[in-house]
Amino acid sequence: MDTGVGSEMIAVPPGQVMLSDRRTERSWSLELAPYRLAAFQVTQALYAHITGKRPGTSPEDQSPVEGVSWWDAVRFCNALSRRDGFTPAYRFPAEGEGIAWDPSADGYRLPTEAEWEHACRAGTTGPRYGPLDEVAWYRGNSQERVHDVGGKRPNPWGLYDMLGNVWEWCWDVYDAEVYGTYRVLRGGGWFDEHWSCRASVRRRSHPTFQVDDVGFRIARSVRG
Repeated sequence: MDTGVGSEMIAVPPGQVMLSDRRTERSWSLELAPYRLAAFQVTQALYAHITGKRPGTSPEDQSPVEGVSWWDAVRFCNALSRRDGFTPAYRFPAEGEGIAWDPSADGYRLPTEAEWEHACRAGTTGPRYGPLDEVAWYRGNSQERVHDVGGKRPNPWGLYDMLGNVWEWCWDVYDAEVYGTYRVLRGGGWFDEHWSCRASVRRRSHPTFQVDDVGFRIARSVRG
């Protein structure tokens, strides 16, 4: 796998997804248009190629990049869009933390958490799209370290490591009234117990935090 991503984007069909939050005991349903999602988490090699930086702890090119903040991830999306000739999805303000997503842009972006869960489930209805040891690196089998992407079985739509390995940043604010600007994380990571590696589990982190089990994958909107 080289540092390009064009051939690794998977077409995700439209659908409906039911999200839930155990903390608030709230559930809500969303309709999704078709979109494209990267088959793999962004790797150290691709991140270094675009940004010139190698954050995180793993020296392996094909390990998922980790130790990246939400802000790092959205800046990477814009930089990759420019490289590939697409319109950047994000607009940064001159000052402050606000950022705008341009839905009409064809560039790379973070998935929404609804898009993430819809893609993770890939038409399945259980907590996972396969037996955990076959599809995910988690505390029970990871030797407490990150692993190269694509080492486990993909889900039915050809997406790898949707559970385990590293948590993935999503676009969404977690709960603005309670947690302010904290953003949603999905998927579980190499240090997590089995109960965190489920399609419905939500975690949160401040958009400036850089954690050694948090990375991301990229999405693109489909234009008619």
